[in-house]
Amino acid sequence: MLDAVDLEAEKPRGPRLRGLLTLAALASGPAGAEIRFNFPEPVTPIARETLAIHNEFMLIITVLFVAVFAIMIYSMIRHRKSVGHEPVKFSGPRGAAQWFWALVPFAILLFIDFVLMGIPAVKAIVEMEDTKTRADMVLKVTGMQWKWQYEYPDSGIRFVSTMSTPRDQITNAEAKGEHYLLEVDNPVVLPVNKKVRILLTSTDVIHTWWVPQFGVKRDAIPGFLRETWVKIEKPGTYRGQCAELCGKDHGFMPVVVHAVPEPEYLAWVEQQKAAAQAAASGADRAWSRDELMAAGQDVYSKQCVACHQPNGQGLPPAFPPLAGSKVVGTPLLAPDGRAVKDSHVDRVLNGKPGTAMMAYRNTLSDVELAAVITYERNSFGNTLGDMIQPAQIKALRQEAKQ
Repeated sequence: MLDAVDLEAEKPRGPRLRGLLTLAALASGPAGAEIRFNFPEPVTPIARETLAIHNEFMLIITVLFVAVFAIMIYSMIRHRKSVGHEPVKFSGPRGAAQWFWALVPFAILLFIDFVLMGIPAVKAIVEMEDTKTRADMVLKVTGMQWKWQYEYPDSGIRFVSTMSTPRDQITNAEAKGEHYLLEVDNPVVLPVNKKVRILLTSTDVIHTWWVPQFGVKRDAIPGFLRETWVKIEKPGTYRGQCAELCGKDHGFMPVVVHAVPEPEYLAWVEQQKAAAQAAASGADRAWSRDELMAAGQDVYSKQCVACHQPNGQGLPPAFPPLAGSKVVGTPLLAPDGRAVKDSHVDRVLNGKPGTAMMAYRNTLSDVELAAVITYERNSFGNTLGDMIQPAQIKALRQEAKQ
């Protein structure tokens, strides 16, 4: 780390040495950027094809660069005025030789552009866009400020993935971790050697789902369903992030994918189904206030803290405070058990159109919704003293479906 290098003691040696020491200290730290001179290792057909085309194009461009500049340098040295050469005076092309030197380079560049570069590029693009042929499964990715929601339609699995880097690392209260800003609570799990069709959309602004080793970088746009695909050929953990300037915390939206053998993936699917069933059964029992407060604090730290801040003060006007909020202070439910329009429960369940407040109805479970609502009503100086049960949230969901 920088504090391990006494830069002040190096002042007499000059600024150049101090700069080198600074770069060395940054590179040696756990969060220092890795120095690369090439693409990361490709693990999908798209990534391998992209790297192959990149290398081919770089070779062609390098040959052209060397040839053109070699001719220029030769001409400037060989035909300079100091050795007695006189400039030729003419206007416009005259004779076959001048037409030859004008058209032949043009023909060479056309051949290079359309044959040596154009055909491989078109072939690669056509294959990149072929998302449906021989696809083994579908993964739906939904971007939202500032997290990803993943859905496996064939398995009925759905979860939200948020960054798990501790805030103390972000505020420099503690040392940066090995995967600083590139770690999540719920990673995506995919089987290797299976073609996965990926559908992308967004609930608010444009996000970009990007994993460098997959060779995939596709925008998730509100109101549109876009497609790409991956076929991971090597087990491992692959990290990426949102590559779009999607808001204040756009750097806190990582992507983590665990690629595992198919038997391990199938076992994970069964675990997720069992966990979903356990969560659903949890909505049928009565929860104590302390249980809801503890669970709500965990949900808030993952889902709400980026906008409303750890102290509930928010970032007005885009993200209003929860402390002393009129919305939080509304009654939990109407006398008939229904959610009051624009109430705290309604706002969490259905969001608020035209704002950054998204609807959590289809993102969080009944228990998580009841817990976070209870937590917000009894934290940040809010002392309403009430709570809502998961069973009541479940009833509101069923009512909305009817």
